[in-house]
Amino acid sequence: QVQLVESGGGLVQAGGSLTISCAASGRTFGSYAMGWFRQAPGKEREFVATISWNGGMTYYADSVKGRFTISRDNAKNTVFLQMNSLKPEDTAAYYCAVNRRYSGSSDFTTYDYWGQGTQVTVSS
Repeated sequence: QVQLVESGGGLVQAGGSLTISCAASGRTFGSYAMGWFRQAPGKEREFVATISWNGGMTYYADSVKGRFTISRDNAKNTVFLQMNSLKPEDTAAYYCAVNRRYSGSSDFTTYDYWGQGTQVTVSS
């Protein structure tokens, strides 16, 4: 069992930056790929980024490529999402998730454990 807790969300102006974090419990955190997803009101959950177990591979949605960076610190059981050049359309609840089986997956159904989410609001 892995428990995930996101933090760092908030209100930011368009063009600004924000870094959100996801702290994981469990000694096997470093063995798993991690992902970030987001969901805006009335919309489906959307893939944002994923990172392999050792950080050697990352993959981004086209909508955030070049603006967002996913990273991880296995010693601290934490994964990060640095978000730059934020746009109002980035407004959503952001969720981190663990993928025990696949690396590089953008399919939310392949992720096993989820955090409770952190809200990011970008004002225009």
